[in-house]
Amino acid sequence: MNIKAIQNLIKFVAKTGVQEVKLEMKDLKLTIKSGTEKIIHHEKIDTRNLTPLPFSDEIEIKSKKVINENKDQIEEDNFVTIKAPIIGTFYRKSASDKTLLVNVGDTIKEGDVLCIIEAMKLFNEIESEVSGKIVKVLVEDASPVEFDESLFIIDPS
Repeated sequence: MNIKAIQNLIKFVAKTGVQEVKLEMKDLKLTIKSGTEKIIHHEKIDTRNLTPLPFSDEIEIKSKKVINENKDQIEEDNFVTIKAPIIGTFYRKSASDKTLLVNVGDTIKEGDVLCIIEAMKLFNEIESEVSGKIVKVLVEDASPVEFDESLFIIDPS
């Protein structure tokens, strides 16, 4: 699979509005993820009908929804998602010997420190943009995070 075919596949994913495409061929594994999508969409597509892509394997297209700890669906419209403003390592404590900054169920105010993201040996405090209650922590402590990755779900009510 060449770069042009991958670019065409990315354009196809963006155009259809799905969230994730996984493609597995004999010598290639490719996953393309797009922005958040609230509609569940699941279908199989025969890529022979998609030109100029030079392969004939099937692509399974799925989108995902955020699920809380009890596996109940979260109504995303009612919650605020705090996202990573930078790439780095996510920490739930200000130091290894300290307690967690926030826990699920904690009530927070706008400006409260939720976590620390270490980037290039600098420790950046990530503050809440809203007041409310922590519904879900989406990232494991000491895990790498990417720019705009969802970190917390907050109920602002």
